[in-house]
Amino acid sequence: MDLTSTFCPNLDCPARGQTGQGNIGLHSRKDRRFRCRQCRKTFAATQGTAFFRLRTPAETVTLVVTLIAHGCPLQAIVVAFGFDERTVADWLTRAGRQSQAVHEHVVQTPRDLGQVQADEIRVKKQGGIVWMALAMMVSTRLWLAGEVSEHRDLPLIRRLIEQVRTCALKRAILVCTDGLCTYIRALRETFRDAVRTGKRGRPRLRPWKRLLIAQVVKRYERRRVVEVERRIVQGSAAQVEKLRHRSPGDGVINTAYIERLNATFRERLSSLTRRGRALARQTCTLQLGMYLIGTVYNFCTPHASLRLTKTAAGGACVERTPAMAARITDHGWSVRELLSFHVPPPRWTPPKPRGRHSQALQRLLERWCS
Repeated sequence: MDLTSTFCPNLDCPARGQTGQGNIGLHSRKDRRFRCRQCRKTFAATQGTAFFRLRTPAETVTLVVTLIAHGCPLQAIVVAFGFDERTVADWLTRAGRQSQAVHEHVVQTPRDLGQVQADEIRVKKQGGIVWMALAMMVSTRLWLAGEVSEHRDLPLIRRLIEQVRTCALKRAILVCTDGLCTYIRALRETFRDAVRTGKRGRPRLRPWKRLLIAQVVKRYERRRVVEVERRIVQGSAAQVEKLRHRSPGDGVINTAYIERLNATFRERLSSLTRRGRALARQTCTLQLGMYLIGTVYNFCTPHASLRLTKTAAGGACVERTPAMAARITDHGWSVRELLSFHVPPPRWTPPKPRGRHSQALQRLLERWCS
């Protein structure tokens, strides 16, 4: 039980989310509980993970979640293991929420994206149709963002692009999409910065100068592609080609990488399978399943196109995951490591008292807010 890498999860504690400060002590080695010396609260080692307050062994839960994350239907797991369907659904919900927290904490941080591709998936649900929009970083095959909505409209695309915006540094970026015109408006409205002038009122928004937009429009006849039109909506052809050549692979402007990612999601999420019977009942189930599949794809699945060859070791290959290629981690995670990852809460913000700070509050500010 490592005390240096453990933090207090109590949201009322000034030391919450901070490690290596000497405020964590061991409360019970048998029950695997810690104690925070600042707020004097005890907490379990599994608090904040998908295994918190579960009576089933972690190995069994990890095995079931691994099967779900690789396309095994829930009904097959119920028959094979003998668990209740509601129990397996609860584990899926826990794993989806844990994966969403890990994705938002680790993946959605600013980095040089280069080329980004986005697309939507039409999903059949019990009682209707929903749309799942996805975006990925082409150079590392990293899944960046995803949104689920009952309508394929501007709010869906805007929420997707806002997530991509949180992952992007203010550098040259090429976004390739299909012919949906909503992407153009969402990109131009999202990739803008406020110009502060010191005057009252809403500041003027200045768009990014190095935002490049390209579209791939396909025309179908009898379910076959008969014509492909490539458009450069924003930016010059030289700038688009420069960014496109930074990503692996030759060819022209395309959306092949995001379409291949769509196929991976359809393979691994049973409710996305075409002409299948494992339909999702609620939109939130698809949302959580999307985060589980995407996070396992990013951290646990080696990608063939990211493989490195060691010339000094007789040509031995090094398998890499998209998270390793993006330098987020230095090794491929297991599913249990993903489910047991502790996501720290946001840092403590002191209250705004009237008048002077008390001496006790001043000491807290000097220690935990410096």
